[in-house]
Amino acid sequence: MQEPAITEDLIASHGFTPDEYAEVKNILGREPNYTEMGIFSAMWNEHCSYKSSKKWLRTLPTEGPQVICGPGENAGIVDIGDGQAVVFKMESHNHPSYIEPYQGAATGVGGILRDVFTMGARPIASMNALSFGEPSHHKTTQLVNGVVEGVGGYGNCFGVPCVGGEVRFHPAYNGNCLVNAFAAGLADADKIFYSAASGVGMPVVYLGAKTGRDGVGGATMASAEFDDTIEEKRPTVQVGDPFTEKRLMEATLELMATGAVISIQDMGAAGLTCSAVEMGDKGGLGVKLNLEDVPQREENMTAYEMMLSESQERMLMVLKPELEEEARAVFVKWDLDFAIVGETIEEDRFLIMHNGEMKADLPLSKLSSTAPEYDRPWVETPAAEAMDDVPEIDAIDALRALISSPNYAGKQWVYEQYDTSVMGDSVQTPGLGAGVIRVHGTDKLLAFTSDVTPRYVKANPVEGGKQAVAEAFRNLCSVGAKPLATTDNMNFGNPEKPEIMGQFVGAIKGIGAAVSALDMPIVSGNVSLYNETDGQAILPTPTIGAVGLIDHADDLIAGEVRDGHVAIVIGASQHEVGSHLGQSALLAEVFNREDGDAPAVDLDAELKAGLFIRENREMIRACSDLSDGGLALAAFEMAETAGVGVSLDPTTTAELYGEDQGRYLVACNFDQAEALFIAAGQAGVPVASVGSFGGDSVTMGGNSADLAELSAIYRTGFADAVA
Repeated sequence: MQEPAITEDLIASHGFTPDEYAEVKNILGREPNYTEMGIFSAMWNEHCSYKSSKKWLRTLPTEGPQVICGPGENAGIVDIGDGQAVVFKMESHNHPSYIEPYQGAATGVGGILRDVFTMGARPIASMNALSFGEPSHHKTTQLVNGVVEGVGGYGNCFGVPCVGGEVRFHPAYNGNCLVNAFAAGLADADKIFYSAASGVGMPVVYLGAKTGRDGVGGATMASAEFDDTIEEKRPTVQVGDPFTEKRLMEATLELMATGAVISIQDMGAAGLTCSAVEMGDKGGLGVKLNLEDVPQREENMTAYEMMLSESQERMLMVLKPELEEEARAVFVKWDLDFAIVGETIEEDRFLIMHNGEMKADLPLSKLSSTAPEYDRPWVETPAAEAMDDVPEIDAIDALRALISSPNYAGKQWVYEQYDTSVMGDSVQTPGLGAGVIRVHGTDKLLAFTSDVTPRYVKANPVEGGKQAVAEAFRNLCSVGAKPLATTDNMNFGNPEKPEIMGQFVGAIKGIGAAVSALDMPIVSGNVSLYNETDGQAILPTPTIGAVGLIDHADDLIAGEVRDGHVAIVIGASQHEVGSHLGQSALLAEVFNREDGDAPAVDLDAELKAGLFIRENREMIRACSDLSDGGLALAAFEMAETAGVGVSLDPTTTAELYGEDQGRYLVACNFDQAEALFIAAGQAGVPVASVGSFGGDSVTMGGNSADLAELSAIYRTGFADAVA
């Protein structure tokens, strides 16, 4: 096949700026050919190179005594004691999911699962954080249904429980939904596999499914804004097969046990190109590939197509040559391809051969670690203007408005489509707070949560970034878990716009301060930029996934509210029960307003209150953090889950619906409440009695409604909006 001529239009379509393309020519001392240009394009796009974000990501705290492996590998790794480690990461599949919802979401799940088992860990839990446009938008129903089916279709077939997540709706996502997928796995701390190649002349082995033309150019597509040509990008979306992935996982873990693996990398964004380059670059080696040996499922594939294909369920490995036959037998047994497609070489070269013809000859190190790095201009987000007064409103009417909105209605319609108990170790599944999984064969539990409040981040990126981490911290503490570490998924608009870059910088500063103060280092993550359509950016959405450890199952706070329990608020960043209505759920859902500042986050108070909850867990029957919807929504959700009524003493709108941070709602018996008050006084932690649970009605602000009536609204609001 005749390769196309290199033209200005072709260069631009590959995402190069004029300066970047000039640098490519400077590195090579010549014009690249078509395949070489495609390889540079894949490695230098935003999705793979992090060229706009690297400068700021380096400022994040990533170390701690619990951290075995921080950012830079397929996933982060944290020690959980007894020679065991939890391996986890969160990653986006936003652009593909908007173009083709089912396959975009499904392959997002598949990719994050591969990141985990590539490191030698068996996946034990998944989560997903989804952001959609307003329900009335013409694409929203299709996107919600397709994405949820895709997440469930892949995860359920693969066989990993979904234990948590979040779903939100906002007009800012009308043209660009967000699909952030999280996975965690368990590994022996001394049996972890990394991606750096080592040894010259070692065979490079292709594993898994065959290569097709699906996903060619996917990474470049994910590094660009959308416009009215979006439908033309459908061929860049990958197609997944969860049953092949299940076999690939079992074969990979079995292969690792043979001792044959020197290094291993999954083929994700930019496929064969990115996996080979990263393995070589981390090991300080070159790589030579023979593309005629790559298993292919389509005829007459070109070098360009094979190098940039993002076909799913594939891995690349550097193998100990003496164990080749033993390794091959494992993959033959699992009916998967096993093909030696190249070798490591001493020179700093990336050599691509196809049927005896050299298709690319590039300096490998220039493709990865020396990719462009930008210090983008940025402007600080202006301070929010003073908020207009919020009128008092009937508390029950306000509650009805919140729980009938798909943002705050029960999400059963979503998570009941996911398998939440496969593998038999699920202790707490989606619905309230953090999901909890038993560490099989031990008394330990792991807790997982995903959090961000985008409207806070837009109003005040620094405080919004802090709040995302703090809420994750509180959700883990609410079940009695000690927070261990975090993964971030930074979803923003076009970084070439100084105001968008300012949001990113502010959020990074807030996240960095919070993970440092709360001892939850960032160990992995993903940056997704250019989330815009026709110049309209999404809300800044830095999703935080977090993992916590419960040393013994008896320490889990998982009890339900019971008739006669006292309702107590513990902790506050301000010395009031509640007052902050700026950027609140009440403002958005009841008054259609998004004004005021984000709530301030007092990290010292957060740490103190969280420690108090964990140290006094034996006195706590049920616990929830206070966030969206404040005290009123948290109390209703606890009551509704248990099927008992609740009566709250505070009467003002601000007390009931304020979103002050650093607070927990606790339910316990009267004698336990007395003990908690004494302990809180001794610890210097604010504490207040706010009501009681019991009966069959919900009473707040002097008005009441039947719990059954409100529960029906809460459990149907989401489906009514999107089904």
